[in-house]
Amino acid sequence: MEKAKVYFTKDLSPEGVVKIYKALGINLPGKVAVKLHSGERGNQNYLRPEFVRPMVEYVNGTVVECNTAYDGARDTTEKHLELMKEHEWSNYFNVDIMDAKEDITLEIPNGKVIKKNYVGKNLLNYDSMLVLSHFKGHPMGGYGGALKQLSIGIASSTGKRYIHCAGKEGASYEDMFQADQEKFLESMADAASSITNHFKENIAYINVMCNMSVDCDCCNVAEDPCMQDIGILASLDPVAIDEACIDLVKKSDDPGRDHLLERINSRMGTHTIDAAEELGIGSKEYELISID
Repeated sequence: MEKAKVYFTKDLSPEGVVKIYKALGINLPGKVAVKLHSGERGNQNYLRPEFVRPMVEYVNGTVVECNTAYDGARDTTEKHLELMKEHEWSNYFNVDIMDAKEDITLEIPNGKVIKKNYVGKNLLNYDSMLVLSHFKGHPMGGYGGALKQLSIGIASSTGKRYIHCAGKEGASYEDMFQADQEKFLESMADAASSITNHFKENIAYINVMCNMSVDCDCCNVAEDPCMQDIGILASLDPVAIDEACIDLVKKSDDPGRDHLLERINSRMGTHTIDAAEELGIGSKEYELISID
């Protein structure tokens, strides 16, 4: 079987993002959703709109987000839209909070743990998707990359709780911290598979490896980055791109890499990658192609 192609550049610039996308040789059709992380209020590490502006404009995309399942500046549509203005996303782009009005259900017949995924109804308004992720650590999932964006990132507020609680209906905020860790990670892989099945070949992935803290952009008080920036990766395979990012961290000689790896390993973060591969949405076997 041919290895998945993952493209890499050290050019951490707005132009570098567009360059790495062009290397994929894909033209995302129709109305394009650009899923990224808008950044919690107070977070210092999230990708800024100026950095991704040329990329979003290149695909004529709409920036899409979903409400959170925890208290903060993004747990209601009204507050989330206000933060989108505060963080200047609305200054540059059309912005869509996809679960602003109601949810739909995507079925996952072969799911390891969950058999459905709750997402915002507005997902149906898009023909294709660019998953534009900031690669970093995460307090619960170990790391955040393409697979987290596909799962927790695209799930509605209800869907986020459902994934975190490994399929418990009517889950509360407190329930999100009680689920079995392996089942939570496998639920993320399940949810990710529902999105790849929905868009099929009309989806592409970019991971930006900069400002790599052990904490996610969802944290209003996050640790500062613990290791040096690495670069930008792009692929049509969400499993391969996340695996490649993990490998680049492991191969780094930066003294801060052990802190990031401790966060990933202590949460069994790579189990999500393993589960996603088993579900058939990608492969850990990849070829890293430098375009510098």
